[in-house]
Amino acid sequence: MTLPTSAHRATVSTRRLRTAVLPLLCLPLLLVACAGSLLPKPAAPPARFALDAGPASAAAATTAAPRPAAAGAPSLTVELPRAAPGYDSRRMLYQRRPQQLEAFAFNEWVEPPAQMLTPMLVRALQGSGAFGAVLQAPSAVTTGWRLETELVRLHQSFAQQPSQVQLGLRAVLLNNRTREAVAWREFNISVNATGEDPVAGAAAAQAAAMQLAAAVAAFCAEQPLPAPR
Repeated sequence: MTLPTSAHRATVSTRRLRTAVLPLLCLPLLLVACAGSLLPKPAAPPARFALDAGPASAAAATTAAPRPAAAGAPSLTVELPRAAPGYDSRRMLYQRRPQQLEAFAFNEWVEPPAQMLTPMLVRALQGSGAFGAVLQAPSAVTTGWRLETELVRLHQSFAQQPSQVQLGLRAVLLNNRTREAVAWREFNISVNATGEDPVAGAAAAQAAAMQLAAAVAAFCAEQPLPAPR
């Protein structure tokens, strides 16, 4: 019987040590891999929609070409619309029951709707031909008249089939010199959606906003507003 030498015993001990240590070295890697698979994945970013389709769509919404303003036509400043409580954020709202508003979880506007309405109103008023200049506030230039608006509602209603987008706006026309309100009107527009989802609702809201801008421009154009001296 041959006794193991000291070198042989050292080799065996080294192998046993490697066999014991190797799993310990791999354990952190295994834990990281398992943790990565068990952690919840980040939620996908919400889909974002614009209310303003741009000048091309605004022009297509009317059959009449923009009319040039007459000499001496009054000037107008369009203030940024205010928003009623609940409608002052980027959330896309819908309604299933009266007086209860809910928000889509994975869909939102790119900006609060009241902000997106401003350029649409300005373009429609410029195209009406009733004003020599239409400016968007804030502006360093003082105009004779001012349009103030408030977004009253904008949501997709599922209380009927097909669903409808309901858009409401209150408009007040003021004399900038006297601060006197010369005319006001509340607009309520409903547009049927082509589907029962937020994508169809966004398309209906865009159509409603274009109708609204045209109606507000017609309202302002029909007022007898002489150019202030």
